[in-house]
Amino acid sequence: MNVILFSPHFPSNFMNFAIALHRRGATVLGITDQPTEALNPALREALADVIRLDDLHRCDQAAAAVASFRDRFGPIDRLESHNEHWLDSDARLRADFGIPGLKPEDLASMRRKSRMKEVFSRAGLSVARGRVVHKLEEALAMVAEVGYPVVIKPDQGVGATGTWKIVDRDGMERFFAQKPQADMFLEEFITGSIVTFDGLADREGKIVFCGSLHYADGMMEMVNDRLDVFLCTQRDLPEDLLLAGTKAVGAFGLRERFFHVEFFRTAAEGRLIALEVNVRPPGGLILDMYNYSSDIDLFAEWAEMLTNPAYVPLSYERKYHCTFLGRRDSRSYAHDFDGILQAYGKELVHHERVPEVFSPAMGDTCFLFRSPDLDRIREIAAFVLKPGT
Repeated sequence: MNVILFSPHFPSNFMNFAIALHRRGATVLGITDQPTEALNPALREALADVIRLDDLHRCDQAAAAVASFRDRFGPIDRLESHNEHWLDSDARLRADFGIPGLKPEDLASMRRKSRMKEVFSRAGLSVARGRVVHKLEEALAMVAEVGYPVVIKPDQGVGATGTWKIVDRDGMERFFAQKPQADMFLEEFITGSIVTFDGLADREGKIVFCGSLHYADGMMEMVNDRLDVFLCTQRDLPEDLLLAGTKAVGAFGLRERFFHVEFFRTAAEGRLIALEVNVRPPGGLILDMYNYSSDIDLFAEWAEMLTNPAYVPLSYERKYHCTFLGRRDSRSYAHDFDGILQAYGKELVHHERVPEVFSPAMGDTCFLFRSPDLDRIREIAAFVLKPGT
């Protein structure tokens, strides 16, 4: 099996996809923008060949690289980046070279928030009221329906980047005075917390793994206000979340893919409101968090699913809550690393500096802890994130 991984070196933990494929006998081919000698040695060993591009955004260079691999290694069976930034490039290359997987026409309902809401609604899921607005008058007309506050964000965007909460007409007028060129999606503000439905669907669309994260604060607030980051996996998934998440995965027709579906859990009634779908793994170290929470290897699971015609889904148990705690360089904290290690070293499973591109959402330094006891997780979070004097 010939598999091309687009940008297999970033984020760094995603090199595990290449390593897992190599271990299962696949011919793994990499397209990167890094010198081969700069790649992690374990990644270099997993890649049968690497083509470096001057710019991964250059469609002509990417197509030439795929053609070169095809001519030298034979038909390409899969092409994947697992990265939101490259979804469109992946789809275009698959279409151009007849590679199985999502094509550009499939992405239409998976990239624009306005189209996502249509799919959610057809699946019988509740959504926040919203629409694309191009000018102030359209936005004010919608506010007349839903009231302030409202949230405005790019119709096609990644995470909470470029998202604003607007609380009055003055704020709306200021926004439209400097509105970005992109199509903007305006929706009512939902008071509640974000929960996710994450997992992996097999080639038939059956969910073979699922998990859920709870965010202590909204992602928009964490990004815009540079808050500390506290998110945690759940050991027990509520029935309504399982039902809503399964409906969402089915409605988007996901096959042989990771997914990351976001919902609001309303504060007043505890209802689930579908927010958006991401047809790739949850970002950063979240796959690692799920691995730690169940003592599994989702990188290897994906590789096994691709390479084994007789694939049998894994059996797993959510043994632990695993938490991600992100600290900001701009803040002072009561406890340094040695203090954290002394107090909670048994629960600490990983820590690292966060890549700069992810730091607005994830902090500058992160820690992963796990425990079967959620109260223990809260205790750890309070200790690690305690402000300095």
